[in-house]
Amino acid sequence: MKLNELTIKEAQTGLREKKFTAVELTQACLDRIKERNKDLNAFITVCEESALVEAARADEMLAKGTDSPLTGIPFAVKDAICTAGVRSTGSAKILDNYTPPYDATVIKKIREQGGILIGKNNCDAFGHGASNENSMYGPVRNPHDLSKVSGGSSGGSAAAVADNMCIFAIAEDTGGSIRQPASFCGIVGMRPSYGRNSRFGIMPMASSYDTVGPMTKTVEDMAIVMSVIAGADKLDSTTVPEEVPNYESNLNLDLSGLRVGVPKEYFELDGLDKEVRELVEKQIKNLEKQGATIVDVSLPFTKYAMAVYYVLVPSEVSSNFGRLDGVRYGVRAEASNLFDVYANSREQGFPEEVKRRIMIGTYALSSGYYDAYYKKAQQVRTLICLDFDRVFSEVDVLVTPTSPYAAFELGAKSQDPIALYLADVFMSPAACAGIPGISVPVGKNKAGLPVGMQVMGPRLSEVLVMKVANKITQ
Repeated sequence: MKLNELTIKEAQTGLREKKFTAVELTQACLDRIKERNKDLNAFITVCEESALVEAARADEMLAKGTDSPLTGIPFAVKDAICTAGVRSTGSAKILDNYTPPYDATVIKKIREQGGILIGKNNCDAFGHGASNENSMYGPVRNPHDLSKVSGGSSGGSAAAVADNMCIFAIAEDTGGSIRQPASFCGIVGMRPSYGRNSRFGIMPMASSYDTVGPMTKTVEDMAIVMSVIAGADKLDSTTVPEEVPNYESNLNLDLSGLRVGVPKEYFELDGLDKEVRELVEKQIKNLEKQGATIVDVSLPFTKYAMAVYYVLVPSEVSSNFGRLDGVRYGVRAEASNLFDVYANSREQGFPEEVKRRIMIGTYALSSGYYDAYYKKAQQVRTLICLDFDRVFSEVDVLVTPTSPYAAFELGAKSQDPIALYLADVFMSPAACAGIPGISVPVGKNKAGLPVGMQVMGPRLSEVLVMKVANKITQ
């Protein structure tokens, strides 16, 4: 096996047994990026020089015995997450020249351990999209089939991990942006509970939905990364004070007595692909063989989650994006007056989907429409949360398809925003409720494209969710 194809666990072992160095591991990933990025477009920025310097420093830590779990491990970061001294564009031209002076908290934790930042991943601009076709730096292609999308918005991170351009990646999930591309690219991706990981240093899209999570090759790797990045942060008041558990220790416990819920609403959708259904149902039977009890459940408010999401998220986008004006930072358009500076900077610097969501959100928050749209959506969001609370009193976890279908053709849905919005139909309910969800690969369809299965659990049940996910992949 080539070095860049290793998992975190395998790389840890090899580094500590001195089978190879962090510099050699990093160079293997850089070589893969040089070979494949021209086809995939997974990276906007590659940190070749600084990555090799960080790798040499990691080798010194390993030699002295002062290493940590992620020392010497090359990782990539979604470009909507701030990285000190490394350009962070959010995949939008308005931030084409933006270099943050600080790391996001989750990135700081990894780099302090000796993790090696190898580059910044392409994504839908500021996280707005489900196919990675809304990037102003071009779409990301699926490594399993270059004619297909990688998924969004964290498609660059998913493609980079799936194609072994890095060992793992850090991305962000608002309504499915980690889980859906993980499903399309055949890797593991998790949206942790809201508040489990710090959001400080994340370019905010919808502040009450945004979460930061890893994208990895295995569930075991997911547990390793989560153990490093999870926890309260004084710079983010929405993080929770609960102690971070040992995510790795429970992965191989048996499933005897575990109640696994199968919500009927997720399997009755008209657009659910037959092959996706069959692969997921096969894994449900496998869980039953391993000792789990399968329980049919209902989440009646699931059908409203997409409508709630696409009222509340654009509303928060409308508020959050007021800071991007071409004046405080970013690319400033030439103009003869201040109004035109704002208007031209945004017109040139935002792609169409960003503009669309800002306009929808501004409308929903406007006088005369606030109660009818925003307030009503918040009330229904509460009902969705109560739906999950009720079901989790009956079962321990829920299992569903991650996406109704495998990766689709580039351009197939780009002219139909509603069709793209529906790509997140199985993932937006968990986002509304702030509960954890993980996508794991469960096979490929006849066209050779990966299919993902989602496991959801109650708030802060990441240990349980990863345990079930690990059993599915074994």
